[in-house]
Amino acid sequence: MVPVSDKVKKASSAGSRSLSTAEERREELIDAAIPVFAEKGYHAAPTTEIAKRAGISQAYLFRLFPTKEELFVAVVEKSCRRMVETMAVAASQAEKEGVEPGDAMGLAYGDLVGSDRELLLIQLHAQAVSPAMPPVRKAMRDCFADLYALGSERTGGTADELQNWFAHGMLINVMTAISAEEVNEPWAVALTDFEGDCFPRES
Repeated sequence: MVPVSDKVKKASSAGSRSLSTAEERREELIDAAIPVFAEKGYHAAPTTEIAKRAGISQAYLFRLFPTKEELFVAVVEKSCRRMVETMAVAASQAEKEGVEPGDAMGLAYGDLVGSDRELLLIQLHAQAVSPAMPPVRKAMRDCFADLYALGSERTGGTADELQNWFAHGMLINVMTAISAEEVNEPWAVALTDFEGDCFPRES
């Protein structure tokens, strides 16, 4: 006879493995959903295509995320984490090199959305549907709160400087979205020069 304690341990171990597998599948599903939402937007993105990309059935997709909205929120949250993590790394490196962290984070952000258009498009789609979708709106608010906390902590900037820093990021979004860097005209050249100082040093 197997002791009850051993049965409990085995059941617990099996449950942990099952949970781990479910979490892994959720992450895989989020990764599969990113290019679909980025290309088609929230409303036009078919869950059938997302499920196919993830290699699962649509029924299992809805077991992992009961609604399409919940899946989109998870995509937005993951995209935000990537932005925050990338900028935090840039700030840490800048501090080691004696460079202004705020400007380093701004450049890192520009490089990130410039090289990963899907990340930029997810942001734009999330902003577009936020007025009608409270959970997405909350995810975007949380994202901005995290970015503000990072900027405030790493730069010690004033409210005006941080506002300018965010405005700089929004300009990067718009110019990248319309591929302004491909246009050789004065307005495009001026508005795609992202190397200005958001946090000027005191002389």
